[in-house]
Amino acid sequence: MTPSPTSPKTPWDQKPLTQRDLAILVGAVGVVLLAIVGTFVLLASKTTDKPTQVAATTAPTGGTPVAAEPEYPPLAALPPVSFPLDNPYSDAKAELGKLLYFDPRMSGDGSTSCNSCHPANDGSWAIGSPMSFGYPGTTHWRNSQTVYNVAYYLRLNWDGSATSIEKQNNGAWTGTVAGNLDTAMAEERLAQIPEYARLFKEVFGTDYPLYGDAIKAVATFQRTIVSQNVPFDAYLNGDANAISSEAKQGYELFTGKANCIACHNGPLVSDNSFHNTGVPTAPDFQTNALRQITVRWQYWNRGVPEDEYAAMNADLGLYYITKLDSDKGKFRTPSLRELCYTAPYMHNGVFTTLEEVVAFYNAGGGDPNGSAALTTSKDPLLQPLNLGEQEQAALVAFMQSLCGDKIIVEQPELPEYEVWPGVTLGGSR
Repeated sequence: MTPSPTSPKTPWDQKPLTQRDLAILVGAVGVVLLAIVGTFVLLASKTTDKPTQVAATTAPTGGTPVAAEPEYPPLAALPPVSFPLDNPYSDAKAELGKLLYFDPRMSGDGSTSCNSCHPANDGSWAIGSPMSFGYPGTTHWRNSQTVYNVAYYLRLNWDGSATSIEKQNNGAWTGTVAGNLDTAMAEERLAQIPEYARLFKEVFGTDYPLYGDAIKAVATFQRTIVSQNVPFDAYLNGDANAISSEAKQGYELFTGKANCIACHNGPLVSDNSFHNTGVPTAPDFQTNALRQITVRWQYWNRGVPEDEYAAMNADLGLYYITKLDSDKGKFRTPSLRELCYTAPYMHNGVFTTLEEVVAFYNAGGGDPNGSAALTTSKDPLLQPLNLGEQEQAALVAFMQSLCGDKIIVEQPELPEYEVWPGVTLGGSR
């Protein structure tokens, strides 16, 4: 019986809970929980941006606080590789990725593969020229970074422009001065290779090879290139004879007087951050026409103001991503693992030996307002170290102890194109 307008209303706390009411309640609780979790994540991100601080101590003579010294993540062996949830590991996927890594057909004119700039068959996984070459008719403007331990970086490329290996691979394959590949053409090529069609079907379950899956396969292969049998790791694990006494002295300098650990810390021996160290401008930066074309294109493509484009005189690094003046000349801290195999050094390959690198930092880095021609000051962490020749040699010996077995992968036999069965002249079947 429907209550009359004059009937008293049922108190809200006595009403039955409907599905609509339940949905509203669950939604409200969810919003509150998300807000709480978001607050904790934000606070955590702010605290992890800076090194952990040791509590302030008191001077021995009575009461004056001593400035806290930063405590950086200690050097350690690399943990197992973590594969993304949307790109889990399988042996078959890694094998497919290896084929694609070496296949020059994954470039616009079919001449350039991943291996061209990151050679696996010599164990460097990075071309040995100061700056990488570019797509035919162009030249690159930065040093080719090694694939060693790429799985552990939070951001890829010297300027951090890629947030995953998959995104970096896409830029390398399709970039104007890199692979210059059209993705639809890539799929057509892969589909015309029966062995690839079979492998993509096996790995991804698709009847037709997809470009996005090719990206995932190569990234899976790259994540398997991890340091092996590193002497310093053995030393950390208790083998006192794994490294020389000179390397042990270098380790003490690295974590102490030289303070290298301020930027090169943790298992990767990199803080995964960005710094302006005042690296000198590459010698041919103002004399190589193709290089200038590429850098000016980079300025324009990344939205650099026109007045700066006209006065182009330096690689702006992280600034391309953030557009913050304070980020000009900042580049990602490279890992020091396997650096025995990856010369030359710095974002523009300006130093050819580790001795040169150590001498550069011993002098307190370069002058970004001079040789590097940047308006921002170099990182205040960099100060003259006043290391003697023997101490500098000890640092080099320590860095060499971070080099494990050279990982060499020979080029596999690549599958061939084949004409689709049943296709005749004129396209009839």
